[in-house]
Amino acid sequence: MSNLESAPVEHDVDRPTCGSRLLKARAVPLGGVRAMTVRRTLPSREIPLIGAWCFLDEMGPESAGMTVLPHPHIGLQTVTWPLSGEIRHRDGLGSDVVLRPGELNIMTSGRGIAHSEVTAPGVVLHGLQLWVALPADAAGGTSLFEQHRELPVFTAAGVRGVVFVGELGEVRSPATIFSPLVGAELVVEPGSAALPLRADFEYGVLVVGGTVEVDGRTLEPGPLLYLAPGRTSLDVSTTEGARLVLLGGEPFADELVMWWNFVGRTHEEIVAARDDWEAHDPRFGPVDGHGDERIPAPPLPPLRLTPRRRG
Repeated sequence: MSNLESAPVEHDVDRPTCGSRLLKARAVPLGGVRAMTVRRTLPSREIPLIGAWCFLDEMGPESAGMTVLPHPHIGLQTVTWPLSGEIRHRDGLGSDVVLRPGELNIMTSGRGIAHSEVTAPGVVLHGLQLWVALPADAAGGTSLFEQHRELPVFTAAGVRGVVFVGELGEVRSPATIFSPLVGAELVVEPGSAALPLRADFEYGVLVVGGTVEVDGRTLEPGPLLYLAPGRTSLDVSTTEGARLVLLGGEPFADELVMWWNFVGRTHEEIVAARDDWEAHDPRFGPVDGHGDERIPAPPLPPLRLTPRRRG
């Protein structure tokens, strides 16, 4: 999915030193052909990344329909996880699939790829669009697309769910990834439950239904709770049951420049990707079914894009 902000900004990779932090969602009206507002919690000025997770939009529930025309990506993986509704995905590799709840689309951009995502009007869409920053050795590599229709189930006392990316406890997703990660959708039964964590991971908890008590905070749908490394378990409790998404990963080592739909290491890399997209360079590939329709790149800001140093 595209970041359709008309003036996308560069984001840094600094990290906080506190144990947890609540990140408020900001409404991003994407407008145009898409006519949908999403709730964005990553990147933020406080927490740009959680592990290699560098972008998180929650879309819907909404029935207006979504049409995201062909647009480019570099240096990242898109992870599309619908909670309700269906999304048609087409890309420059020739992929043309329909994605449904419980299924995963994961697209690796490598050096460059283009794709589109479309839903039918009247179908209630609710889901998550995430990006994973690729490490340097994969960022300039081959593009890939995978759809996984059968994913492993995690179960523990009081909680059950699907691991769609990475590993939770002993349960591992088959999706191709390039950094140690976890992405799981979990249903917590009324009462309490404990989730296994890795002490070397940082985590994010996003509630997508109900109310949950986590780390002394009452979480409802909307904000994202950041948890710093150092924990080996996480206690969660709910009165009436709840649905949440757990994200996590090893703190990402590389310094990144993020702008529009691109994740890179230098200003020059971002400029070259934008210029190539505007010039219809074959590195991104044509997306069948859209003719000449595509999303143009916004203008670059009048400054040099530079990564911030970690504190």
